[in-house]
Amino acid sequence: MTSDDKVSAPDQGESGNIVDRFFRLSTEGTTVGREAIAGVTTFLAMAYILFVNPSILGETGMDTDAIFVATGLAAALGTLIMGLWARYPIALAPGMGLNAFFAFTVVLTLGIPWQTALAGTFASGLLFFLLAVTGVREAIINAIPIQLKLATGAGIGLFIAFIGLQNAGVVVDSDSTLVTLGDLTSAGTVLTAFGLLMTTLFLVRGIRGGVFYGMVLTAAAGVITGYIDPPDAVVSGVPSLAPTFGEAITNIPELFTAQMAIVVFTMLFVDFFDTSGTLIAIANQAGLLRDGKLPRAMRAFTSDSVATMGGAVLGTSTTTSYIESSAGVAAGGRTGLTSVFTAVLFLLSLFFSPLLAVVTPEVTAPALIVVGVLMATGLGGIEWNKLEFAIPAFVMVIAMPLTYSIANGIALGLIFYPLMMLFRGRWRDVHPALYVLLLVFLAYFIWFAA
Repeated sequence: MTSDDKVSAPDQGESGNIVDRFFRLSTEGTTVGREAIAGVTTFLAMAYILFVNPSILGETGMDTDAIFVATGLAAALGTLIMGLWARYPIALAPGMGLNAFFAFTVVLTLGIPWQTALAGTFASGLLFFLLAVTGVREAIINAIPIQLKLATGAGIGLFIAFIGLQNAGVVVDSDSTLVTLGDLTSAGTVLTAFGLLMTTLFLVRGIRGGVFYGMVLTAAAGVITGYIDPPDAVVSGVPSLAPTFGEAITNIPELFTAQMAIVVFTMLFVDFFDTSGTLIAIANQAGLLRDGKLPRAMRAFTSDSVATMGGAVLGTSTTTSYIESSAGVAAGGRTGLTSVFTAVLFLLSLFFSPLLAVVTPEVTAPALIVVGVLMATGLGGIEWNKLEFAIPAFVMVIAMPLTYSIANGIALGLIFYPLMMLFRGRWRDVHPALYVLLLVFLAYFIWFAA
């Protein structure tokens, strides 16, 4: 453990209030009230995941009520650990992109049972934990060029948006051209268009929680027009976790195959760099970086990995730090108390499972499309004028939606990058680990992908 990861003793001049002293509110120039407002703001900005995650993972045959509870509990667990141990105003929840990878690539494309996929999620969290506590994360971060990190996020964004367009009926299959434009006058497509218009209006106007509010209005419009049946209730008891709880542990023996090794690596890869980028971005926004470094970095990374393991046991895909935490920081959040308030709201949300009935694919489609747009912003940071970066980045980005697989996109990008650098005469600039991955992924496509 580094000196930055040690808990700092409260200053004697601080308030005698135990909350103030524990979270160092006075030192960070904030108050309990301001942290509460920030916590609510963060929750509203990311509450959409409570309904989007069951919609996506439910495609695998998993029980949607159990996924809803697992989502809320995993978010509360991870956010609480981040708030109380790492003491950052950063919230966690099952990550967009990784839930799509879990459902559409691992289960529906590769044919891996969802129970085994949960075991893979647990394994990726365990590996992330080991990397966090041993300090290996810095070496791995330096091994992958920033160009490919940006391309990974952007490619996932395009993949998510593509799924949203399919759910909306905007993009449909075609025997002659593979995909084509759907019927834009159908009721479901019109409802999605309305939701997309409202969601983008909120976001363009700078309204925090715009994605969540857009879903609420879309669902309400669907109910009012009769397209969606109204829910039987709004509040109820917490549904049972029994259909998914513990399946990750039970199915660990199924992990020891080459195919699952690729799956676990992909989960680890995406979560690792997504978490790294989010933590640095939010800490920088809040003015919490010290000499460009993240204090208590080990605690922050460990919080994320423990949340992933816990979420897998509960029954959901990878739990990760959310960039929507920036909404809470913009509202004044500076300490872990912000995360504590957000975690409490996720726990309270567990009593609203009946609302899942009105969250249809048409209701979640606008959220998927908009989140895809936000993730695709990474394209602007890629050096397109340097082909040794542009070619592997483009292959990575385009392969994800066109092969319907995040794993394929990452693998192809990591095959092309060392080859391009070799052709460019810069083979010494490539980390040795990437040459190993080149051989691994080539072997995968030749002998296992089919």
